[in-house]
Amino acid sequence: MIERTDRVGSFGFTLPGTSMTVNRMGYGAMQLAGRDGDKLVWGPPGDVDGAIAVLREAVASGVNHIDTADFYGPHVTNQIIRKALSPYPDDLVIVTKVSARRGEDGSWIPALSREELITAVHDNLRNLGLDALDVVNLRSMFSIHEPAEGSIEAPMTVLAELQQKGLVRHIGLSNVTPAQIAQARRIAPIVCVQNQYNLVYRADDALIADLAHDGIAYVPFFPLGGFTPLQSDTLSEVATRLGATPMQVALAWLLQRSPNILVIPGTSSVEHLRENLQASRLQVPSEVIADLDSIGGGPA
Repeated sequence: MIERTDRVGSFGFTLPGTSMTVNRMGYGAMQLAGRDGDKLVWGPPGDVDGAIAVLREAVASGVNHIDTADFYGPHVTNQIIRKALSPYPDDLVIVTKVSARRGEDGSWIPALSREELITAVHDNLRNLGLDALDVVNLRSMFSIHEPAEGSIEAPMTVLAELQQKGLVRHIGLSNVTPAQIAQARRIAPIVCVQNQYNLVYRADDALIADLAHDGIAYVPFFPLGGFTPLQSDTLSEVATRLGATPMQVALAWLLQRSPNILVIPGTSSVEHLRENLQASRLQVPSEVIADLDSIGGGPA
């Protein structure tokens, strides 16, 4: 059993219609996979023991929300999570996602058929060593890099059936438009939405407010810019004023942006993990928030 040290700020969020309360500072496991030339998130990491240490440090520090997917690697991150953390703490919520598979060239290929979705859920169960998945996000794949319109009724219906069978406890969405969220909610309750959003990329400002009104969590992916880290003179200046790093300020801004935002920064370094977790205790003054808002054009 991992001993907790509670370095994460104690403020939490209860996923709607569930008894699951997660600390709003979570951890994204994508960076635990390796890289093979131009193939990103591919194969095992160079230091498996280091990856295990990062996960154990996260949980020991109070993180109880881990985001993953079986197509990271593929299979790699889930297998590392199981090795590092199983048997899992009672309060740990593991959120995974389905609807993609990997080509031999490392490409991200839509996998939305009934058979592919059922296989993906069972792959997640097996590699994580679970009997049921806490939350499964259906990732829209009409455009790989950003939300694009298109019906998600068929794959949502499959996930709802798997939920009724007890293999999936709760359903979320990823890379989706407001119309797709509304369509999904007519089929089954949605507990979270995971889209790209950060200090610079602000397309979902209005959506965040709408989801907050309904008590649905919003989980930004690439909260620090993803494969291209955030860069801004204003961000750097604010970080210097606050005695923090730019990435800590960017995370603290997200946490103060709306109470339904859960952050899942990823890293393969224990040192960087500790820096990220410290952001949960960083208070950004309102006048500084205004400066940061200006980076992305201001709040909607």
